[in-house]
Amino acid sequence: MKSFEEPSSKVWNLVMKSALDLGNFEMGILVYRQMRQLHVQHDSFTLPIVNQVYMMLGCDVRCAKMIHCLGTHLGFSPDLYFCNTLIDLYIKCGCTIVAHKLFDEIPLRDHVSWTSLISGYVNEGKLMQALELFTEMRRQLEPNFVTMITMLRACSSCWDANSGKQFHGYLLKQGFLIDSSVRNSLLQMYTNKGTIEDVENLFSDLGAVDIVSWNIFISFYSAVGDLEALVGKIRDMLREVAPTVQTLTLIASALSKLGSCCQGQELHCFATKTGLGDRILLTCLMDLYAKFGHLDDSVRVFTEVPCPTTLTWSTLMMGFMEHGQCDEAIRLFRQLQSAGVEPTANIIENLLDVCVDTGALHLGKEIHGYFFRNSPSNSAEKNSVLETAIMNMYMRCGSISSARHCFSMMVDKGVVVWTSMIEGLGTYGLGPEALEHFNQMLKEGIEPNPITFLSILSACSHAGLTHEGCKLLFEMKWRFGFNPDLNHYTCIVDLLGRSGKLKEALVVILKMAVCPDGRIWGALLSASRVYMDRKVGEYAVKRLVQLEPDNIGYQIVFSNMQASAERWDEVEELRSTVTWAHSNKAPGWSCIEVNGEIQGFVSGDRSHLDAGIIYELLGFLSGHMKDPDMYTVKLN
Repeated sequence: MKSFEEPSSKVWNLVMKSALDLGNFEMGILVYRQMRQLHVQHDSFTLPIVNQVYMMLGCDVRCAKMIHCLGTHLGFSPDLYFCNTLIDLYIKCGCTIVAHKLFDEIPLRDHVSWTSLISGYVNEGKLMQALELFTEMRRQLEPNFVTMITMLRACSSCWDANSGKQFHGYLLKQGFLIDSSVRNSLLQMYTNKGTIEDVENLFSDLGAVDIVSWNIFISFYSAVGDLEALVGKIRDMLREVAPTVQTLTLIASALSKLGSCCQGQELHCFATKTGLGDRILLTCLMDLYAKFGHLDDSVRVFTEVPCPTTLTWSTLMMGFMEHGQCDEAIRLFRQLQSAGVEPTANIIENLLDVCVDTGALHLGKEIHGYFFRNSPSNSAEKNSVLETAIMNMYMRCGSISSARHCFSMMVDKGVVVWTSMIEGLGTYGLGPEALEHFNQMLKEGIEPNPITFLSILSACSHAGLTHEGCKLLFEMKWRFGFNPDLNHYTCIVDLLGRSGKLKEALVVILKMAVCPDGRIWGALLSASRVYMDRKVGEYAVKRLVQLEPDNIGYQIVFSNMQASAERWDEVEELRSTVTWAHSNKAPGWSCIEVNGEIQGFVSGDRSHLDAGIIYELLGFLSGHMKDPDMYTVKLN
């Protein structure tokens, strides 16, 4: 700007337009403010350019009204170009009604005026208003191709078989189908709401189809879920047109969803040969390989991705997690940090799940520290979700004090946060503390939901708070208006069963408004085994056999119960009727974090390097738990 002694409005407009075209919208606004400060006279192009800049910035309605007032003050109200861009700006601000009012004030409207307002109503889902406006437009002005594309979007949203086909006939009659964009919009309309036959017929009738048409067609068959038909259409396409990288990305996503790794490998080879692989396509291929357990291939593709994004890292990490390779997911996170890539909230949540699954408390603390240092202050909702996830991680990894600290530091405690804390405390048998939190939540005006009641009832069950649990079930229905479901009743049966009130638990099952399932009868059976109530246990087993005849676990429990009572004849009779073909249990496993490393153990496995020392110490501890030191106990 310094090379001009007295730059005219054309020069200022040119600079603003250049900033707009380059995507530097903030610079465009700064240039305009400087222009205003220097009192440079506006011409008919100045404010329309400003309108376009503000549209890209996503300004609010106050800004649009300020420009509107300024334009009126400067005498640009009758200018059609200014009014059309202002209509667009109002629509982007979500003020279609204000835009319509301005539209009505324009003395001579053109295609842009009509189409912009119709598009605004379509975007807001006000399809009847869009149709009425289109009908009114036809009385004054013949629609153009852009208007028809906008109306086809409306038809896609409110598909009615007759209306859609009538509109199709209108396009054919008026000759609009000579335009490829209109043809593709019509095809999109049919694929959104039409039948397979409608789509097939239209695709054949269109004759000249381009790669965009094929992309729409392939997306349709992907949504239908017919893998064989999809592969056939892909082969037809390859014989007629050259695919783009967008086409290959659509195909990769479809094959991943429909379950075809073999075709995915063929697609990968084709992309490599044609040189069409970009970052998005390679990420889709990574996802495809990972879903089928080909993690080595997924890693190999990952190494080919130029400048991996957080989505690329997240895709591979999720693949490791879904196939139980949590160590690899953690190692990948370390690489991500070394590469200087900022993990997204989704990656952090996934890693916290890894910490829970593996008991990696040390890593969880690292993630907490990273979040504390880098959490954006302007994203309260996202922060709240992550804070809750961190609190849950501490709770499930056994660090209750850290979970309490996280909870106390949270500013925005919604019902989800309170429920998570109550659930965690209940899991560790801290029923009284869970009740305190529940009551405090009510004092702070937070309304509980059915999941909150499930958590507090479970807490009462684990802590043996029978009276409190029954009272809460009553309040849930009569004070808060929630009808208990099977999960709530299962908690109550478990609660009563743990306290030895088996008959009361049976009455709850028989009188509840929902049909009992295997879990609730299983809870009653477990309680009857503890309290050796053979009659109730036998009744529960009969119901369980009816509900789950293939599940022999319950019959084994009852058999063990009979054995404890030394009813050997009945044990023999019961076990002779049980089919043991599928009785093999998957071996149990556990893991623990030691000095930042995850140590895994499978039941009966002695492959660990320190197995001898570990099992010797375990035996020593088990012996002391079974045979306590009675030396200092005073005898009466």
